[in-house]
Amino acid sequence: MSAEISSPDTVRPIIWHDDRLRLLDQRLLPGMVEYLDFGNAADVAKAINQMVVRGAPAIGITAAYGVVLAARAAYRKDPEEWRTALQSDLDTLAQSRPTAVNLHWALQRMQSLFNKIKGNPEPALLREALTIHEEDIAANRHMGALGAALIADCRQVLTHCNTGSLATGGYGTALGVIRSAWQAGTLEMVYASETRPWLQGARLTAWELQQDNIPVTLIADSAAGFLLSRGKVKWVVVGADRIAANGDIANKIGTYGLAVAARHHGVQMMVVAPASTFDLQTMTGADIPIEDRGPDEILRCAGKPTAPEGIAAWNPVFDITPAALIDVIVTEKGVIHRPDRHKIAAIIQ
Repeated sequence: MSAEISSPDTVRPIIWHDDRLRLLDQRLLPGMVEYLDFGNAADVAKAINQMVVRGAPAIGITAAYGVVLAARAAYRKDPEEWRTALQSDLDTLAQSRPTAVNLHWALQRMQSLFNKIKGNPEPALLREALTIHEEDIAANRHMGALGAALIADCRQVLTHCNTGSLATGGYGTALGVIRSAWQAGTLEMVYASETRPWLQGARLTAWELQQDNIPVTLIADSAAGFLLSRGKVKWVVVGADRIAANGDIANKIGTYGLAVAARHHGVQMMVVAPASTFDLQTMTGADIPIEDRGPDEILRCAGKPTAPEGIAAWNPVFDITPAALIDVIVTEKGVIHRPDRHKIAAIIQ
């Protein structure tokens, strides 16, 4: 079986081809465009952990395909007890990136089919993974239209990290809004922060927007506050890796600082995320687990030392932005202005 999901933009980072999962290796961008093929769940989990693929929606989609590969191997090993046989692969996938709630959402959705399947589980699970992928692209296009309508009078925006096709099934969340605004003719310039230490803004967002001929200007993370003070940027548009029940968001480290600066300068803060990013069982941002990665990502750049030998480094991958600093959350189910627990519960169920 072969399926390549049609994406409305030019970047396609996740492809199911014949019997394998194909991922664009985002670690090599922008210098090299290379796809890697994966035939087992353990390697898919390693790809998620090692940032071959990143971005909460993309991680969830990738994990869904990983379940397909895990079920195939388990069924070949034990056709009668395949559900038990694949449990270790499911655990490995679940542990690959702890903060992105879409990962656990996708795994749970795939597992909900287990008891309904008779015989070989691969066809049914593959159909579900493809559906998750297709639904993500459709949701992104809808969110793009909703968000673009809100920033129709804004000529310049600032975004952080990468929230486009590379971080999703296609089109993007925050970059989906930016794409839609650009297509509508209301946007002139996108400012992208470089996003230390992995430089997702510099390596990925700038590259992705360039592919679609959308004007982009790259800035150092530390220049964002000064940019906002100059009054030309009216919106900061970002994604989210997890949204708590009260509207607090976990997103790429640096988002909180942008939100504080935006509020100080009267710039509006938009978060764009699908319903699968909401975790209504997590009451506040204080309850969201924050992934810490190794110090080398801070102490080195492209493998070269950038700090004195033996110095300590703290490397949280995400931070928490309180709901009080967020003007609007855009989802495929609707727009939440001044988000709080009650408004979120009314839309996200």
